[in-house]
Amino acid sequence: MKIHNINNIKLIRSFFFIGLLSLLSTSGCKKFLEIPLPASSIANEAAYSTDRSSAATINNILGNLSNNAMFDGTGIAYKSGLYTDELQNLNSASAVNQPYYTNLLQPADAGQLWIQLYKQIYNANLAIEGITASETLNRKNQWLGEAYFLRAYLYFYLVNLYGDVPLSLTSDFLISNRLPRSPRAQVYQSIVSDLTQAQSLLTPEYRDGAGAITTLKGRPNKFTAQSLLARVYLYTGEWAKAEEQATAVIANTAYILLPAVDIDKVFLAASAETIFALVPVGVSPEKDYLVYTNTMPATIPATSSFLTYGVNASMSPSLYGSFEVNPVTGADDRRKTFWTRTSIRPATPPASAETGYFPFKYKSLVSGTEYIILFRLAEQFLIRSEARARLNNLDGAKSDLNRIRDRAGLSPTSASTQGDLLSAVMQERRIELFSECGHRFFDLKRTASIDAVMSAEVALKGGGIVWNGNKALWPINSDDIRANPAIVQNPGY
Repeated sequence: MKIHNINNIKLIRSFFFIGLLSLLSTSGCKKFLEIPLPASSIANEAAYSTDRSSAATINNILGNLSNNAMFDGTGIAYKSGLYTDELQNLNSASAVNQPYYTNLLQPADAGQLWIQLYKQIYNANLAIEGITASETLNRKNQWLGEAYFLRAYLYFYLVNLYGDVPLSLTSDFLISNRLPRSPRAQVYQSIVSDLTQAQSLLTPEYRDGAGAITTLKGRPNKFTAQSLLARVYLYTGEWAKAEEQATAVIANTAYILLPAVDIDKVFLAASAETIFALVPVGVSPEKDYLVYTNTMPATIPATSSFLTYGVNASMSPSLYGSFEVNPVTGADDRRKTFWTRTSIRPATPPASAETGYFPFKYKSLVSGTEYIILFRLAEQFLIRSEARARLNNLDGAKSDLNRIRDRAGLSPTSASTQGDLLSAVMQERRIELFSECGHRFFDLKRTASIDAVMSAEVALKGGGIVWNGNKALWPINSDDIRANPAIVQNPGY
């Protein structure tokens, strides 16, 4: 793994700190610590001498997560959705919108994500070292806890996208640039260690960049770390620990699974269901709105297309067709009603009419109405349901699963055996978490079902394409492989 855009140690450790303070102090109506630093800014020891500057280095990482095609509208969720059975491409002329089997993610494309993730890990390493060494901070625990959480979160995505990855826990690039790929189990151990640290350092309350208690959920708190721990333990097969961590989050009455009548409010910035969200950078709506809606009307002109509105992907037929109907009431799943939308292009003979189905979790064009939600309570119920099913606590598993189904307006699950219940949980995760955070891609891989599912999906699309199991791992940046002989490319690239 190579540290990019860094030529020598002096450049790594140098930073125009006076310029940083000038930037922050002239930021207009924005509060001092709400302005993220440029992605290329790397702080030296002086950046950790005050609480304000330490918070700003964390802002730098948070700002990059929401604004560098990682967790925004065209980031991991979008790319992995096109890659699997969630989304379908509408723009054959755009390389980034190609389906996986035409090499959506060539090393040059997936490699950019690899670079961005490692850049922010490097920044987190700098922050952990600098904050730990500082003796002048009043809010040291907060900044350090946030840095540990962010490093763990970044490694969670690296290990799930690329498999074994170099485990860099230092800002010394002379060490990092020679690291081989560490086994997944070792990376997960490091993630758990970081999250345990974060959990002990962060407070149950949310705090802002000045350390004051706030109602905004734009910075991680103790329960954010627990939420990721629950997810990690689920992925590593530690079912009892996953249940324990998810239970701790669910038991916090500050979080509420919104009722069925408010299901259209789940993704609002002030939603009581949100555990942690990224605040979009700049004055713009949440980017999922721009990617899937972007003012596109329910009926577009016959001479137009969905692409005219900048909408390049729609829900796959298999995803849209997997929503249930309540057999008693005959009503659609409320998530289909409120979290998806339809747009129609009338027929223009000889071309027939075209109907597109699109994710509609984010609905507002108004900046600040919605945030990029990374953790919400519904996932914790699904984590606990699966963990309980695997522990053979079938009644507990059904109870949690039915909380989600009831909110969606569906009847209780009919699953009675462990196998059927696990299948029901996977189906519910697909519907509840679609187009969010890469959940579907990761679920298919961790349950060893990706080959069967994607082979069937490819067969539906036709064209003689065959799913290649090697594609379950994305390609590593080729420049890093050339720079570090200890790194070997994933098979098939």
